[in-house]
Amino acid sequence: MKTSFISSHAMSHSMRSQMMRMQVELAQKQQEATTGRVADAGVALGARAGYSFSMARDIERYEGLLDSNSVAANRLGATQNSLQQLSDIGSEFLSTLTAAVSGVDDTAIVRTSAERVLESVTSILNSNLNGEYLFAGINTDVKPINDFTAPGAPNKAQFDADFFGYFGFGQTDPAAANITAAQMNDFLSTVLEPSFMGTGWQATWSNASNETITSRITQNETAETSTTANSTGMRKLALVAASLSDLLEGSLNAEARAALYQRSTALIGEAVADIAKTQSEVGVAENRIQDANERVSAQIDLFKTFITDLEGVDAFEAATKVNELLTQIETSYALTARIQQLSLLNYLS
Repeated sequence: MKTSFISSHAMSHSMRSQMMRMQVELAQKQQEATTGRVADAGVALGARAGYSFSMARDIERYEGLLDSNSVAANRLGATQNSLQQLSDIGSEFLSTLTAAVSGVDDTAIVRTSAERVLESVTSILNSNLNGEYLFAGINTDVKPINDFTAPGAPNKAQFDADFFGYFGFGQTDPAAANITAAQMNDFLSTVLEPSFMGTGWQATWSNASNETITSRITQNETAETSTTANSTGMRKLALVAASLSDLLEGSLNAEARAALYQRSTALIGEAVADIAKTQSEVGVAENRIQDANERVSAQIDLFKTFITDLEGVDAFEAATKVNELLTQIETSYALTARIQQLSLLNYLS
């Protein structure tokens, strides 16, 4: 007859091993009950796990696009608000100039309005969002516009040089009273306008880049998500404001002032129209980002559905299994405690 020997130590060791296994399984089932997905996709799905992992990476990329689109949308929203301010300033200034052209020639009022417009335009074009200048193009860390009224300003120095080069005297020289309408028109059309609309603008006025920010808004689509102070409307607005604030400081006669008012009125009207065009371009970019976000979000939802189909578990079944494991572990603890109390001395006493 063969005799089997069972020790309390062996039984206790077996119970501990079983408890460790159940504790590992409990942690997995608790995770599954919480997340609704298998704890280890590699083990549960086998060869199909690659599909799940690939879609998870795609979701991360798409969520990154949503984050970058949010930054771009905020930038465009702030830009649109600034453009509206510029448009309002231009429209209000146009009313002042229209009155001056119509015969209400109060030089002090026009010049004061021009100074205020120049100050506002400079401030708006130098506005920033989260430390990045909105109208700097891709040069987001550089202030776009030089202040015309600042000491030693290069744009003011160039303006003075242009005036002196054409007339042979300064703006405040008494000889300015003899400037004719024809001379004023010629100076504006052949000197100032080419300077502002050509290379003179970026040489002395603007530090902005002509190139705007291009953002990827979907996997296969990009959009221009900024504008620049070098836009035509900005130049014309600055040209009129600088010309009136500076030239009216001298002793221009009524004929020269009338010519200046008429050309300025035309330029301001063009500037407002140009700014409106820029607003529409920014609006198109905003709509494209909104549409892109909807498509990207739909793609994310689709991938999440696929992943859930692959990795999803029955939450009720997982919770039931958690309760069963807890009961088994508690029972094992109780049995282990009873086994540890077993001793030969209890039977010899």
